[in-house]
Amino acid sequence: MDLRCGCGIQNLDAPLEWRPMKSTLKPGLSFSKTILVDEARCIGFMGKEGMVYATPKMVSDVEYTCRDFLLEHLDAGEDSVGTQVVIDHLAATPLGLKVTVEIKLVEVDRRKVKFEFSVRDPVEEAGRGTHTRFVVESAKTKERLATKRAKAGLT
Repeated sequence: MDLRCGCGIQNLDAPLEWRPMKSTLKPGLSFSKTILVDEARCIGFMGKEGMVYATPKMVSDVEYTCRDFLLEHLDAGEDSVGTQVVIDHLAATPLGLKVTVEIKLVEVDRRKVKFEFSVRDPVEEAGRGTHTRFVVESAKTKERLATKRAKAGLT
C-alpha cells in the first residue's frame, strides 16, 4: 500500500505499522559510541583482578547505541524496542578499558530495523553479532503496558 500522495507527502494519519520509515533511514548507515568499562559493567564474582565486561552489559550497550542512532531518524512520539540480539562474546575486556560499539544498519522492513555490530577494546574485537529493533508509537506502547499491568493486578 502506497501511503504517499502524488506530491510525495507521507500520510501521517495512517497507522505507524503501515507507514514507511523516514527516507533518511537506509541500509549502510553506521554509528559508533565509545564507553568506559566501569565496575557497573563488569562481572564481580572473580574478585577485583578478574573484573571484566559482562555479556549482559555488552548487550545493553549495543541496544542503547542502536536506539540512540534510531532516535535521530524517528518522529516525535516514536521510539524503538529491541526484539532480538545474537551475540558472540569473543574476548574479555578488563575493568578500566574503553570499548567502541560500532553499528551498521543492514535492513529496514517497515518498522523492523536490523543492525550488525562489533564491540572492540583497544586490543581486539570483544564481541559481534546482530540486533533487531521495532519502531513503536510510545503512547500506544504505554497503553498496552498499562493494560497488561492491570490484568496482572499491578494497577
